[in-house]
Amino acid sequence: MFITDTIKYAGVNDHEIDLFEGQYVVQNGIAYNSYVILDEKNAVMDTVDVRFCEEWLNNIQHILGGKSPEYLIIQHMEPDHSGSIFNFMKLWPQTKIVSSAKAFVMMNNFFGTDFKENQIIVGENSTLSLGKHTLTFVTAPMVHWPEVIVTYDSLDKVLFSADGFGKFGALDTEEDWACEARRYYIGIVGKYGAQVQALLKKAAALDIQKICPLHGPVLTENLGYYLDLYNTWSSYAVEEEGVMIAYTSVYGNTKKAVECLAELLRQNGCPKVVINDLARCDMAEAVEDAFRYSKLVLATTTYNGSIFPFMRTFIDHLTERNYSNRTVAFIENGSWAPTAARVMQGMLEKSKNLIFAEPSVKILSALNEESAAQLEALADELCRCGIEEDPFADSVIPGISVILPNSAPNKKFVCRICGYSHEAPELPADFVCPLCKKGADFFEEVK
Repeated sequence: MFITDTIKYAGVNDHEIDLFEGQYVVQNGIAYNSYVILDEKNAVMDTVDVRFCEEWLNNIQHILGGKSPEYLIIQHMEPDHSGSIFNFMKLWPQTKIVSSAKAFVMMNNFFGTDFKENQIIVGENSTLSLGKHTLTFVTAPMVHWPEVIVTYDSLDKVLFSADGFGKFGALDTEEDWACEARRYYIGIVGKYGAQVQALLKKAAALDIQKICPLHGPVLTENLGYYLDLYNTWSSYAVEEEGVMIAYTSVYGNTKKAVECLAELLRQNGCPKVVINDLARCDMAEAVEDAFRYSKLVLATTTYNGSIFPFMRTFIDHLTERNYSNRTVAFIENGSWAPTAARVMQGMLEKSKNLIFAEPSVKILSALNEESAAQLEALADELCRCGIEEDPFADSVIPGISVILPNSAPNKKFVCRICGYSHEAPELPADFVCPLCKKGADFFEEVK
């Protein structure tokens, strides 16, 4: 791989790994990138997972041609990038380690030493001259660990971006960049959009012609495309118009409703409809799709008085990554006292700028004329509505209910006699069950 005449690639491919960070499926493996800058003083950028240390050290020795490195620059302390520091220092004990103060604390945690005699601590806008190359260090806290720095080489106009602009997949496989970079970003960095935005603003002041990340290919052309995607992802903006339907189904009736809705959406001209069965799909792919598209439908059964476990896990993934700025609709199913829609909406109540589409579809065991009509109405609404520039300007937008932070959410009250459920902020004292004609005293709030 050619980067520049004086910046060489020293990384490795990992096809042994099955789960990255113990949770992300990587069928095409992963690359651990490391670079060598050749100058009057030679510098190595980051290390690799210790399982590939020998291969990596051989790469460095081949590039250096018998010379020794003066500097080892550590931008990020996750073990897939820092795991070979100790072995590197055994081979070249005179090398200076250049990193942030927090990184040296982590080195002591990982290796039992902070290499005190070899330390060069750098911070915001610190510089290091290698000869012709001058490196400027930029702090990038919580992108996605607190110690992270990125490095800019003003000679070749290269940004060494740490985990920024990384992607899943080894470098000896051919695959679309955006798909696996999106899944990587949303899964690993997605929580820290504000911090990524801050880093992008710093990067905007630099003349960048190449980006060298710690995972994935070196980016050399059409950098605006990659920067624009990162701006979209980190600002939680909609990347593409479409509807993503995430569902769980126990006996197939919720699945039938989802398939019916998808067909209605296509008939209504929805530009993109994506369906994810949360019990069977790659959860990270489903989370990626939720952030990619403008609208999300959550369909699940009432389960143990709450929601099906895979749906709960999915929503937890969304909320911990600051899911926002989308339209969300609900389909609930229950043979008695369905509560799923209320539970799902409650889990999303702290998310910002979510528009909850009406109607919410209620299925009692299986689709009937009433719930089928609700599906048709929901399909019409999803194809008509979009996210307004300021969806909170008014408390109600025609066809869409906006739940304001201080508005009273509906509660669900269930009749102990017949199971009839009623939703309202409060149950009136004179309320009478329309089925068994019992009064309000026979109703219990479902929490």
